[in-house]
Amino acid sequence: MALLLDVLTTAAMLFIVTVGLMVIFGVMKIVNFAHGALITLGGYVSYIVTRLGLDPWLGWPLAVLCGIVVGMIVEWVVVRPLYRRPLDAILATWGLGIVIGQLIVLAFGREVQFADAPVSGIWTVAGTEYSAYRLVLVPVALALWVLLAGLLSGTRFGVKTRAVIMNEPLASGLGINAARIRFITFSLGAGLGTLGGALVTPLSSVDPNMGVGWLVSAFMLVMVAGHSISGLMLTCLVFGACQVLVSIYLNPVLGGLTIAVLAALTLRVRPKGFAHD
Repeated sequence: MALLLDVLTTAAMLFIVTVGLMVIFGVMKIVNFAHGALITLGGYVSYIVTRLGLDPWLGWPLAVLCGIVVGMIVEWVVVRPLYRRPLDAILATWGLGIVIGQLIVLAFGREVQFADAPVSGIWTVAGTEYSAYRLVLVPVALALWVLLAGLLSGTRFGVKTRAVIMNEPLASGLGINAARIRFITFSLGAGLGTLGGALVTPLSSVDPNMGVGWLVSAFMLVMVAGHSISGLMLTCLVFGACQVLVSIYLNPVLGGLTIAVLAALTLRVRPKGFAHD
């Protein structure tokens, strides 16, 4: 049972920190390399909430709000002029991530900080004692999956978004404001990125480079899953299970490389991932 819980909670964490990157990539075909900095920013929102002695639950909505505001500004100022130059947009988001990281260093220093978890202690599942907060992340990931899948498949915004994904010129010809769809999507993806940082921070710590490791895993998972929310969930579950098994039965260091290796092998066989399944 402990192994099963490890797999489920690891998959949940991977999905939570990756879904924002996937939302932006799916619509805009741009890999937002500032995603790692957004994760870090969300972590520091949780730290500020802890430092001020506020209810840790407030860290989640505050992180989303902070990410949306930052995403709106970044899309308008940095990304929008580079839509037709995707390579330049990727480089711009990479540079932006560095800038955000340095601003965080100036504000908080390089020290490792800690944030309080909204839920603490141990819960017992089928006779197995397990971290309560890690268990909370499982329904949170499932809720995000259901909400985003419903948004993209069951609303007018979702229909317009899929139209932009499949054929932007045709969608624009039908009267869909592609620029508005991109603006909303980037802001939403940024908000999900900071939320991911706020959610995972209580399990470890926060420092100016905390988002780098998550960014690598998120990038690999998105390349495999493409623009499918359900595909991303399945990919996180399979790759997360492999990471846990390798870490437990072989070596934790090798476990940290599992996602990158599996993604490379998958893309070797299927260069487009599972985006067209």
